Amino acid sequence: MPRSQKPRSPLGAILQSLTNDNSQKRQGGNPNHHHNRPHTPRTGGVPARVPHTHGTHHAATPTGGIAANASAPASSTTTPSARPQNHQHRRNNNQKRPHGSHGARPAGGAPSRFSRPSFQYPEHKRRGKAPAHPSTQEGHKAPAPRKRTGPIIPPPAPGVIRIIPLGGVEEIGKNMTAIEIGDDIIVIDAGMAFANEDTPGIDYVIPNTTYLEERKDKIRAMFVTHGHLDHIGGIPLVMSRIGNPPLYSRNLSILMMKKRQTEFPHLPPLNPIIVENDSVVTVGAMRIRFFGVTHTIPDSMGIIVETPHGWIVTPGDYKLDQVDGIVTDSEEKAYSIFDKNKTLLLLTDSTNIENEGYSLPEIKVHQGLETIIKRIRGRMIIAAFASHITRLMKVIQVAEELGKKVVLEGRSMKGNIEIAIEAGLIKPKKETFINIEEVDNYPPDRILILMTGAQGEEFAALNRAATKTHKKFQLKKGDTIVLSASIIPGNERAVERMKDGLARQGVKIISYRTPGEEYVHATGHGNKDDVRWLHRKTNPKFFIPIHGNHYRLQLHKELAMELGMPEANAIVPDNGSIIEISADGQKMVVRKEKAPSGLMMVDGFSVGDEQEVVIRDRQMLAQDGMFVIVASVDQKTGKLKKSPDIISRGFVYLKESQDLLHEARQIVKQSLEENSGMQPANFEVLRTQIGDNLSKFLFQKTAKRPLVIPVLLAV
Repeated sequence: MPRSQKPRSPLGAILQSLTNDNSQKRQGGNPNHHHNRPHTPRTGGVPARVPHTHGTHHAATPTGGIAANASAPASSTTTPSARPQNHQHRRNNNQKRPHGSHGARPAGGAPSRFSRPSFQYPEHKRRGKAPAHPSTQEGHKAPAPRKRTGPIIPPPAPGVIRIIPLGGVEEIGKNMTAIEIGDDIIVIDAGMAFANEDTPGIDYVIPNTTYLEERKDKIRAMFVTHGHLDHIGGIPLVMSRIGNPPLYSRNLSILMMKKRQTEFPHLPPLNPIIVENDSVVTVGAMRIRFFGVTHTIPDSMGIIVETPHGWIVTPGDYKLDQVDGIVTDSEEKAYSIFDKNKTLLLLTDSTNIENEGYSLPEIKVHQGLETIIKRIRGRMIIAAFASHITRLMKVIQVAEELGKKVVLEGRSMKGNIEIAIEAGLIKPKKETFINIEEVDNYPPDRILILMTGAQGEEFAALNRAATKTHKKFQLKKGDTIVLSASIIPGNERAVERMKDGLARQGVKIISYRTPGEEYVHATGHGNKDDVRWLHRKTNPKFFIPIHGNHYRLQLHKELAMELGMPEANAIVPDNGSIIEISADGQKMVVRKEKAPSGLMMVDGFSVGDEQEVVIRDRQMLAQDGMFVIVASVDQKTGKLKKSPDIISRGFVYLKESQDLLHEARQIVKQSLEENSGMQPANFEVLRTQIGDNLSKFLFQKTAKRPLVIPVLLAV
């Protein structure tokens, strides 16, 4: 956005004068591109708000799916994956909004000028501005429909209810579940998971959408329980692949999804519709209602699907608002809808099923942080998840009451607070916020910095401060760091390295494990007693545990059985399991067929579930390196023209491996001589023979399996 233009959000106005020109430049696209086009063609550019809805929504017009990029072995040629053209997804701006969305009102808005996207392509994949996406290039053909390779999955029989967890049940993250009844499908959540050691070089992973792409004409709506990335991170890519159906959620969640959508200018705009906790909507022949739940982010909600045999209930991520095991009146009221209604099926969170007792209430953390903020005499840096908006709002409120200046450091921290202000959840004073460069202009005890990076992320603000690579901020002896977050499994080493770097600079570190300290963190997921309470309150006939790896799901099933659930009525699913409740509502079974559930990997501009070859090659490169042989070969006789050249990376040190290289050249020569009888030379056969022989030889000599790449030059 040009500097002279009025910011589009309240926080942008507060910090407009505090942001230098460099922070205004968006990487990966034109920021003005989004301001000049409607965000939601169905509702004139703004989401509809639905207080009570009884209309019917029809599925979006089907569009072509995005073809996966299947990488070939290194010796063969690969071609870029095709993408759908933008015009295939767009709708007419004059198209009427969906039925049942009466009561629509403007909500949300474009992100402010200083915020960067919450995800950007890695530096090596973008050089300044992101390249034009294939879908925006003229003359680019739409991809052909994806060919079905697995068994054909028949539609559900009349009256049968089909439930398909497509993500989040073999891991923690990328949650997505589809519910199919008759000719209607609804989808609940579309999250993401970050890459790990099994997916080197991948940006992140989204749920597999193949089952939905093949049935996009039946998809009536997407429902989102709350605004955390493990529930909304895949929304832009998933929605474009499944026909861009109407998107229902609470106001804050809608704003966060619209913010994330701006990072994907080549994809169609969302069709958001805001609902309230007591809203009721009808999509196709399915009637959906909602209820409020307690989580670490405002506007979290549970979802209820009405069926002739009772309700299908999923609360999303939740814990109870309770003190010493006594649930608050407001929480009791929110769940009172289950007292007089029958629950057919419960699908619920298993994240903390190993933890005894109730989850620590968030109010205890608020009290603990307030006590620490009042006690500390010096600069205070609080590192927390940027998605813990409720906690961040409380910290800002306390800082204002004490006359402290607040610094927001980290793009996701700035973006989420901006959205909270835009949603009206917090109304800070203009003078509360200052820029990170201004902290030295105030007494240390008047500075409070909210930073990202509690998990030791390499490029997050706190880790850059710990490694002294932060360009605008340096820690000082006497500073206090509060790590208001637990350590996600797998991040232990990164957090320890970061804490070492912090300690070397003479700062005091307070974490949730610091003995004798106040509470500084509480989980947003229910412990065993929270889960027991929900099971007793809903009293479901059937149960499917979700949101957790298989071990946690199994523990959750055992807890349900302890509460009286028959074992036959509880099923532990895998991603892609097709679970059906019979037409009479008396039996629940798992079909032998499975929906495709392979990893849908986002790798730069490539999105697909057919990149196993790429991942395998990267793993080989990481483990044993590469070995390239370049040989000039007579194209008529297949004989070697001169001694081959050898290039090695990450395998052996060439200067100290001359004997090995000499023998490798002899292997190449022998392989060519063995096939010299072919007239003319078949280079594909020669390449395969050399690769196989070299791989065997190198393993025998070094016990390593480098990626062998034979390159034959025809002379």
